[in-house]
Amino acid sequence: MKTIILIFLSFTTLLAFSNSLIDESSPYLQQHAYNPIEWEAWNEDSLERAKKEHKPIFLSIGYSTCHWCHVMAKESFEDEEVAELLNNYFIPIKVDREELPHLDSYYQELHQKIIHRSGGWPLTSILTEDAKPFFVGTYIPKTTDSMQEGLMELLPKIHAKYKNNKSKIKKQAEAIASIMSKKEVPSEFDNKKLNGITLFSSVQKQYDYVFSGFSKIKKFPEASKIKLLLTLGELGNNKATAMALDVLRTMALGGIYDQVDGGFFRYANDAEWIIPHFEKMLYNQAELLPLYLKAYQITNDILYKNIIFETIQMLKQRFIEEELFFSASDADSNHKEGGFFVYRVKDIVPLVKTSELKEALNLSEDGNFEHNSEHINFYLSEKRPKGFKDFREALIKLRINREYPFIDKKIITAWNAMMIDTLFQVSILDSNYLNLAQIHLNKLLQVHYIKGKLYHHSINGYLPFIDALLEDYAFLISALISAYEATYKHKYLELAVTLTNKAIELFYQDNTWYLSDDNLKIVADLKDKYYTSALGKMLQNLQRLSSLTASLTLQKIANNSLKSINTQLQGKQADAPASAIAYLMREKGVVTLKQSRDELLKHRIKIAKIKYPFIVTKVENSGLFLACKIGSCFAYSKDFIVIKSDIEKLIP
Repeated sequence: MKTIILIFLSFTTLLAFSNSLIDESSPYLQQHAYNPIEWEAWNEDSLERAKKEHKPIFLSIGYSTCHWCHVMAKESFEDEEVAELLNNYFIPIKVDREELPHLDSYYQELHQKIIHRSGGWPLTSILTEDAKPFFVGTYIPKTTDSMQEGLMELLPKIHAKYKNNKSKIKKQAEAIASIMSKKEVPSEFDNKKLNGITLFSSVQKQYDYVFSGFSKIKKFPEASKIKLLLTLGELGNNKATAMALDVLRTMALGGIYDQVDGGFFRYANDAEWIIPHFEKMLYNQAELLPLYLKAYQITNDILYKNIIFETIQMLKQRFIEEELFFSASDADSNHKEGGFFVYRVKDIVPLVKTSELKEALNLSEDGNFEHNSEHINFYLSEKRPKGFKDFREALIKLRINREYPFIDKKIITAWNAMMIDTLFQVSILDSNYLNLAQIHLNKLLQVHYIKGKLYHHSINGYLPFIDALLEDYAFLISALISAYEATYKHKYLELAVTLTNKAIELFYQDNTWYLSDDNLKIVADLKDKYYTSALGKMLQNLQRLSSLTASLTLQKIANNSLKSINTQLQGKQADAPASAIAYLMREKGVVTLKQSRDELLKHRIKIAKIKYPFIVTKVENSGLFLACKIGSCFAYSKDFIVIKSDIEKLIP
């Protein structure tokens, strides 16, 4: 009886502290539903409340598998002292960045422009009652420390300024809004300022020639940048190819890759790629695997092929339910970062059966992680050591009874489309993936494309309710193009064209692309951040489709769009790799290779190895291989070797 009473009291206590987030479907918002803070979701009602009560908005953006979001929640958002300040002086609003990525993109860009360094999560911004930002930061401790001011000191100070000098704060907010709304003046294309040489030079300046990768501190995979290198390689730059392969091999053998379960973690905490931040994001898996496919096609090295197979197997085991992919898994297990993934050194030593394995592991008594534990990696090696297979199976057994980290079961259209696109591409290695890709694509369309309307995400049996964003259209269109090129089912190409026309209608105005079709009017940024920019992907899609369908209209929109960002792109160079690739597509031209369906499928592996990066394939029953750019065909032959040679001659 006592137990029942205690459970009832505990439940009653929770209810006493519940806020309006309890009615939200987002796992991240649900994590904050029992905070003593009177959180609200981002919507018209919460924004209107700020105006009515003349209070500034405390905006906190994060996501459910974010480690530092958990830290700030425990320190501050579960704290009644902080809650009192926020409830009395602010309108506290919580945003799941995976639900509203366009909003997050705006505030991340704001952080970059105001603080002059990249942001991250949790992202903290304070807005006027009219929702105009005047303060931005990331993680903020509860109390002031040697590094930064804490919430207990910061919040009363901002409240006092807002109450006593609101006009000054509004001017500050207007100045920030002016910075954010400033547009670059479009410029004519200038091949001297932006070309393969300038782009490679831009990558070289960022490259770590000691440990590989694109930073001297933390290491993110930066798939788009690696893809740019591989593209430059196919355009004749062998150094770019070598650089890309170096990064891919280093990641495959390093700690950013889960050597036991498979799959990539979100980033490495060190320059050497040894210790990762242990989150696994769907988008990392989706964007890296096509690069490992290309590496395998270039080198025939089985390591790259194994990375693909292992990662897909991990996704099947952890990230799939009812033919759809979950968004992410947490870094923490039982409140310990990496708890599921690391091992005690004393448990590993008896499993090391070969001298090669012992040398590759380079074990020490203290381990390479907290509390004398070891995170498995082979960063000192050029390949997996002898004995790895048996060692891996033994390590899997050690994990078998551990609790796997929390998984956010949100189904995001863009990220699912990325993974489906990848499955179509890697089906060149295993035909089973082709069937899997079609099953996933059909399911995604069934759940998120309803009566001709596309939605951004769904979760836990809730009907989707947020309209699709530019990123959802961009990545789904790309997946449909890949579906067509893997199957030559015309319905996929037809739907790709339909969605492209709809995206133009919703998001394209006056040569500018916007991230959403709403009053926020957030301009699509060309910089690739945590994954490929929606703008860069869309500009690539437009050129692929214009070539496939011989559409001068789509070609014109692509050209005008590129011209509108040309000045920015010249400045960003390799920091906007997807848009840079779109620019190179315009400069070099997309080739449509035509033949009968049977011949295209028969030569699929050989077509993938043609040394020209911008090729699409289309069924045309002429009895010949035809190589065409938009407006004219430049080569034809019955012999594939001849047509391959003619295409490769496009590279000087």
